[in-house]
Formats: sequence, structure tokens, C-alpha cells
Amino acid sequence: MKLSVFGCGGWGLAIAGLLSRNGHTVTLWTPFEEERAALARDRGNPRLLPGVLLDGSVGLTTDRAAAADADMAVIAVPSYAVHETASGLRGLLPAGRPVVLLSKGFDRDGGYCLLSDTLEHALGDGSPIVALTGPSHAEEVARGIPTAVVAASRDRGAAEAVQAAFSSPVFRVYTSPDIIGAELGGAMKNVMALAAGISDGAGFGDNTKALLMTRGIAEMARFGVRMGGKLQTFSGLSGVGDLIVTCISDHSRNRRAGLLIGAGKRPEDAIREVGAVVEGYYAVQAVHELQKKIPVELPISEAMYRLLFEGDDIQSVVKSLFSRELRSELEPDWHDPSEW
Repeated sequence: MKLSVFGCGGWGLAIAGLLSRNGHTVTLWTPFEEERAALARDRGNPRLLPGVLLDGSVGLTTDRAAAADADMAVIAVPSYAVHETASGLRGLLPAGRPVVLLSKGFDRDGGYCLLSDTLEHALGDGSPIVALTGPSHAEEVARGIPTAVVAASRDRGAAEAVQAAFSSPVFRVYTSPDIIGAELGGAMKNVMALAAGISDGAGFGDNTKALLMTRGIAEMARFGVRMGGKLQTFSGLSGVGDLIVTCISDHSRNRRAGLLIGAGKRPEDAIREVGAVVEGYYAVQAVHELQKKIPVELPISEAMYRLLFEGDDIQSVVKSLFSRELRSELEPDWHDPSEW
């Protein structure tokens, strides 16, 4: 099978390597000739994935039309570049070919819509969209460390095609029809990872981090169900699975940024020091804007917005969270899971 990966960041490189090892013909696309030349010379990116080399069979190109001639297109660019990348592919991809979305986040310029919606609108050809998401750091996938993810799509055939193409002895792919829940889990867990990093950076303990993670998944699920996702999705790989790995791992850019903020750095300076896209920072803003249209209680996300964008200090944010009205842990507005 011919697969093209659009985007040469760490995740794009890791997935290109995985697909090549699976026996597919793989082409990596970048819009930058300098990046293509560097990858051709080094067969990898020592800054993003030190010690990981691309197989010599992986092609490299800046020719968008040539890359689009594939059985499956994989979008592996940061969230802010999804619309531009997809718009450039409009009319180039063969009709009906699955488009695999690896990017996680919201489309700010599209009214903070989900990135699968951005792809559908930008491509405009009815190509089935499959979100491939879950606990999957590029650094570990690239080295063949056992990993499991979920391929979520409204099109069962497309999800199963992605499952077959990506699955390997160390990379297990499940399928799901709930692309809304899967994408929201992948986007909102970055908010909670930032919060967990801030907690650690401020010197709080494991109790606090566990609190943020467990109440964070409840918040993600509450919001996700209101957005049209299914409750069970948030207890799976794209929900609690991705939340755990992003909150506890040193690979996580969101956690690293949070550590710096918790230690006293301004958010803008922390993001600059991390030196890569910190999706959680932008997800906090997106959730804040979406909450205006979909009223739902999101105390951790609201606290993060005040901390990152309104200048509140950590202690005042903690005080506001702990002074909320006491309540039951059970969610009164959640449906019985047996109904799904």
C-alpha cells in the first residue's frame, strides 16, 4: 500500500518509520526544502528523535501533488497547520481514500471546531476521516516500544483499513465509531497535563496530581458527552489512557511547560523554553470559548484559563477550586452506560 505522511515532526517521522516497517511504500512530505534536504542527509532528526533513523526506502518530497497520489493520506502537522495543509490537498487526493488525522487539538480559526471537521471542510470531497489517537509518544513508537491506540471514524470501513495498515507486533490499533469523543479526549488531556505539570512544579504532591487526573477525566467526559461523544470513550485509550501518559511522562511537552509555569515562569516564557508547540495552552483557550456556547461545569479548565490568560496566581486558583460547593462524586447528568 502507498501511504503519504504530511508533516515531518517527531510524530510524522515515527509513523513513517512504523508504516515502512509494516511493508508499505511511504512518502514523507514537507513544505520546506531545507527540511527535506536535512532529512535526506541525516535520515532523521536528531533533535526530535535522537538515535532514530528512517529506513532508506522512505521517500522525501516537497511536491504536494506527488505525495497526494497515495492509497491513504496521514496528516501529522500541528493543529494550527491542519487547515492550510488540507486546503493544499483539495482536489489532489484520490476520491474516497481515507485521511488519517494524527494532530490533536482545536481549530482556532475555524471557531474552535474539531480538527476532523476542519479536514472535512477543507478537503470538500467526502474523504472518510479517521482520527488515530491514544497514549502514543513519538519517542517510544519510533523505537518500537509496545503501544496501543484507537482509530476512530464514522466510516467503519475506513477505520478498519487504518487498523490493518498501522497494526504491527508492537503497535495495536482498536477501532471506534466515536470520533468526537476520541478527538476531544486527545485535545482536552493536554489541558490536564499542563495542570499536572504546574502542580508538580509548584511543589504539590502525588495526591494533588491524582486529584487533577481523576477529576480531569470526569471533566473531559462531561464536556465530551455534551459535545456528542460517548461516555465509554473517555475510559478508553483516547481518554484516560492518553491522559495518564501525558500527565506523567517527561516526553510530554505540556507537562514540561507546566513544570516551568509552576516553578514561577510566565506561561509565554515557559512555552518558549520548551521550544515546541504546547497544544494544551491553546486548548485551554479553545475550551473557554466553546464553554460559552455549551454551558457545562469545567472547574479545572476554567481555573487553567484564569491562571494562563488572566494572571491569577496558583494559590488563588487552588483556593477557588477547593472552596466550591461540596457535592457527590457521581455525575448526575451522565447517562447509564448501558444506553449507549
